[in-house]
Amino acid sequence: MANWHEIEKEHPDLAAKVRARFDAGTNKTMATLRRDGAPRISATELKFEQLPDSPAGETAATFGSMGGSLKLLDIRRDPRIAIHSPTLEPPAANPDQWPGDAKLAGVAVEIPAPADNPFPGAGYFRVDITELSLTYLGTPPDHLVIESWNPADGYRRRNRA
Repeated sequence: MANWHEIEKEHPDLAAKVRARFDAGTNKTMATLRRDGAPRISATELKFEQLPDSPAGETAATFGSMGGSLKLLDIRRDPRIAIHSPTLEPPAANPDQWPGDAKLAGVAVEIPAPADNPFPGAGYFRVDITELSLTYLGTPPDHLVIESWNPADGYRRRNRA
């Protein structure tokens, strides 16, 4: 696993592109595991921010969850998660201008609530990342490019026709 800062440091180009996909909209989709092991998807608002106890310039991928929500109960029971960036449609006239989409998976680690927390019972988390992927159209736009990272294989780039 790695924290977001480590990925930014070791693979700055990939991290910048992934972050841009996540920052393209507010609502992301998160997958958690229900008590019976079945998947659950929910909306979330992933952010990249410096945590109060982090050294200057070190950012983390973070999110919160409303108190009493099923998502929060899932995460506290089994912290494995996956998050998908906002989905943007390829422009019909110029599909090669589609920015693509990004995904990350990892473990949610509960962190202290922000000092200005207006939501009692909410949970706040950083993500320790186990895998990261970015998919977009290549040039020319007749194939997909898949860039990924995980601790076992490191960075990889593949084309898929």
